[in-house]
Amino acid sequence: MTEALMEDLDIAVLLPCYNEAQTIGDVVAAFRATLPMARIYVYDNNSTDSTALRAALAGATVVRERRQGKGNVVRRMFSDIEADIYIMADGDGTYAASDAPELIRTLITEGADMVVGTRRGVRADAGRQGHAFGNRIFNTLYRSLFGNDFSDIFSGYRAFSRRFAKSFPAVSGGFEIETEMSVHASRLRLPVAELELDYGRRPDGSHSKLSTFRDGGKILWMFAMLMKETRPFTFFGAISGGFLLTSLIFMAPVLVAYFETGLVERMPTWVFSLVLMMISFLVFSAGMILDSLARARAEQLRIHYMNLPAGRHARTARIKSETPARHLAA
Repeated sequence: MTEALMEDLDIAVLLPCYNEAQTIGDVVAAFRATLPMARIYVYDNNSTDSTALRAALAGATVVRERRQGKGNVVRRMFSDIEADIYIMADGDGTYAASDAPELIRTLITEGADMVVGTRRGVRADAGRQGHAFGNRIFNTLYRSLFGNDFSDIFSGYRAFSRRFAKSFPAVSGGFEIETEMSVHASRLRLPVAELELDYGRRPDGSHSKLSTFRDGGKILWMFAMLMKETRPFTFFGAISGGFLLTSLIFMAPVLVAYFETGLVERMPTWVFSLVLMMISFLVFSAGMILDSLARARAEQLRIHYMNLPAGRHARTARIKSETPARHLAA
C-alpha cells in the first residue's frame, strides 16, 4: 500500500490514558510524525497529573472519561469517533508508533477486522515476570476455551476496522477489555491477523497500573462470564458434571450396602445424593436451553455486523485482490 493510499483513509489513533504525563507527549508526537494524516485522540481517565495538558500541547484532541477503567474508555472512544481505521495503543510509550503503518497495511492486505500487535519482548523486563507468567497461563486458557485465533490476548496495540469498532458491545469496565475484544472476534469468526512487534520498557519513574493478582482475578472472572455468555453448554455442562460426580460419590457406598444387605442403611446420604443428581440434571437442561439462546444472539450480532458499511479500507483491499484477475481476463 502506498503512502498516497494511506492518506486517502480516515485514520484515528486512540490513546486511553491514566497518569501518563511523563510519556504521553512523546507518544503523541511520535504518532503525528508517523501518521501525519491521522487524527489523534487522548482519552484522559481521571488523571491526577498533567497528562491531559501535555497531550493537548503535543497536538492531540483530549477528551475526559469520568468512568474509571480502560473498558469504559474504549467503549466511549468507539462510540464517539468515526473513522475507516482505528489504531489503539497505550500512552506509556511501550508500543512503537513506527509500527502503526504496518498494522494498517496488514489490516488492508489481509482484509481483516482486527490486527493484534503481539509483543515480542514482553518477558525481557524483570519487573514484569509476574505479568509474563500470567500472560502465558491466560493465553493458554484462552486457546483451550475459545480457539486458536490469538497468541497474545492482552496486547494493547491493535488496528480495527470500522465494522469491528461499531459492532463491538464492550461490556467490561477495566483491563479485561482486550480479552473481550478477542472473544468477540472469535465468537463471530471475524477475519483477524497478528503481527509480532517489539515491546518496549517503561521509562524510569513510570509505573504500570496493572496489579498481578487483582487484575488477574478480574480477567479470570471475565473468562468465566464470557464462557457463560458465549458457550453456556460447556459452562453449565462442567457444573452439571461436577454435581453428578459428587452425587455418585455419595451414592456409591449406599448402593454397595443395599446390594449386600437389601437395606438402605444411610437414608440421609441417599436422599442427599439424589438431590445432587436432580440439581445436575437441572443445570444440564439450563445449559442446553441457554446454548440455543446464545446461538441466536450470536446470529443477531453477526447480522448487525454484516449490515454495517465495510469502509473504504475493505473496498480498497477488494479492488487490489480483483486487479490481477482483471488483467488476466484482458
